[in-house]
Amino acid sequence: MDDQVAFFQRIEALRAGVDRRLAELAPPLGSAPDRLVEAVRYSLLAPGKRFRPMVTLLAAAEFGAPEGAALDVGCAFEMIHAASLILDDLPSMDDAGLRRGLPTIHRAFDEATAILAGVGLLNQAYAVIAADRGLPAPLRADLAGRAAAAVGFSGLIAGQARDLFDRDQLRDPAALDRLNHEKTGVLIVAAVQGGAMVAGAPDTAVEAMGVFARHIGLAFQIRDDLIDAQASPEAAGKDVGKDAGMATVVSTLGPGGARQAMDEHLAKASDALARAGCNGLLSGYVGELFARRKAAA
Repeated sequence: MDDQVAFFQRIEALRAGVDRRLAELAPPLGSAPDRLVEAVRYSLLAPGKRFRPMVTLLAAAEFGAPEGAALDVGCAFEMIHAASLILDDLPSMDDAGLRRGLPTIHRAFDEATAILAGVGLLNQAYAVIAADRGLPAPLRADLAGRAAAAVGFSGLIAGQARDLFDRDQLRDPAALDRLNHEKTGVLIVAAVQGGAMVAGAPDTAVEAMGVFARHIGLAFQIRDDLIDAQASPEAAGKDVGKDAGMATVVSTLGPGGARQAMDEHLAKASDALARAGCNGLLSGYVGELFARRKAAA
């Protein structure tokens, strides 16, 4: 029990550190029009799991990085994630009304402000990586390039376009995996590998961490599909039922088949983590998070 308490205390301390640093990195009032700054801070600092910066920090710790060495890199990935949620929720996209238990940013402010906040956060993320003088310049350039690629035409942007334009044509599980990887997994891969790279992990370990992250991303998307299909808005903290009539792993395989697919991805992720030589905090964090969230789904 003492080990479990220490584990949760370590996780919560890391998450609190991310929250503090995000508040420092977010634009302060007066640095830009106040309405825009308020919208950015409203979105970025809303309560959340901070999953992407957490896996960055934990991956770095697995390979012996000093405490805090990957903090700004992890926060940059959270900024990208927050920006993607703003854009995903827009009336022209999912037209969502609730996110993290709060009105979406275009509802709380307006659509133009939401678009500007999303674009601003994306660019702030790259600037945060570039400004991290604790890292060598070549590594900063590599990490910024990976972050940009995770957003671009083989990542979040491509996944969102496929979701908007091609979703009704997707019935093949492999095609759904591609969509889900672009929408969710690519950014998680960049976050996990980024943490390992900050720690100087060998290339073989970085590659294995990418395999781990790919399967975690696919498992996460299946979990979200289950929540969308089965949870209430109050329990989910966001709109649900948005995927009704669309092809998802849940609609294709059924809830039982979707859970089985999620478990298979988690098993493959665990195998990849072992190949990378990791069996510490990162494994415990992901296992605990999915145990909690699967119950909600």
